[in-house]
Amino acid sequence: MSTHSDIGRHLEEQRLSGVVTHGGLAYLAGQVADDATLDVEGQTADILAQIDALLASLGTDKTRILSVQIFLTDINDIGAMNRAWDVWLDPAHKPARATVEAKLANPDWRVEITAIAALR
Repeated sequence: MSTHSDIGRHLEEQRLSGVVTHGGLAYLAGQVADDATLDVEGQTADILAQIDALLASLGTDKTRILSVQIFLTDINDIGAMNRAWDVWLDPAHKPARATVEAKLANPDWRVEITAIAALR
């Protein structure tokens, strides 16, 4: 982790940080499925499990997510994505959410999710 005063950069890679923390917030980079052979529902469940693990590593959890952006390669897959989302979602702590269609860097990825969460 590198820091710049009150900015924390975690899980740094060549071009990005997996998470940036600042001002009591955690900004998660776009998460994609570890197994790109899964269908949209499976990829979404995989990503949401990764988000849970990232948040836990920061001492917070999905109930503290403020905002989510979901990118689908085909907006017609929103139903499959929502099936996994609905299983994962804590209905008492729903974040703001936007879902859009977008081309992703790897054609096997069907879903990418980024989030902003409050730290504890």
